[in-house]
Amino acid sequence: MKTLLKTTLITLVFCLNTLHAEENKADVMNGAQVWTDVCMRCHNLRQPADLSTRAWKFSMNHMRIRAGLTADETRDIQAFILQSKSTVDGTQ
Repeated sequence: MKTLLKTTLITLVFCLNTLHAEENKADVMNGAQVWTDVCMRCHNLRQPADLSTRAWKFSMNHMRIRAGLTADETRDIQAFILQSKSTVDGTQ
């Protein structure tokens, strides 16, 4: 009985995580819009190639707090920047 319960619970958690991951895919177009709308309020926009991928991730965590961004907005902006960065300088 305990094994069946554990197996069911593990399966349920796995299914919920899979559904959650599908819902939380980044919206690059929204990221571009939020980036221009929100970030330009306080400073000039940087080009995606200006910072390394690691530096962008650090910067986005910092700016999430400073700019009061939601998790979805932060995820979308970061996806937009990193996608743009990879097309500009060929880095991932």
